[in-house]
Amino acid sequence: MTARFAVRVHPGAALDGLAGRLADGTLRLRVRAVPEGGRANRAVTDLLAGLLGVPRGRVSVVRGPGSRAKVVEVEGLSKVDVNRRIDEALRQRERADGE
Repeated sequence: MTARFAVRVHPGAALDGLAGRLADGTLRLRVRAVPEGGRANRAVTDLLAGLLGVPRGRVSVVRGPGSRAKVVEVEGLSKVDVNRRIDEALRQRERADGE
């Protein structure tokens, strides 16, 4: 079971985290790491592994390593599972922002 999905990354941000979704469903991420030497890509995989509750080795950037628009692959989860976990993380973020 493997899930692939699109992400749009904002490197050099003040904080790491989810920034929402674009109209086409692309996940928006912010990472503090700069896009040099693969640091931003590692930050993306670390962030997503933590959000999805999977080991870092199961998350990889499979398209767009030098671009803000990337495709990420997660081994061991279905697309439905990934979307459910991401949606829950987005709801938690919205609740925290509302407090």
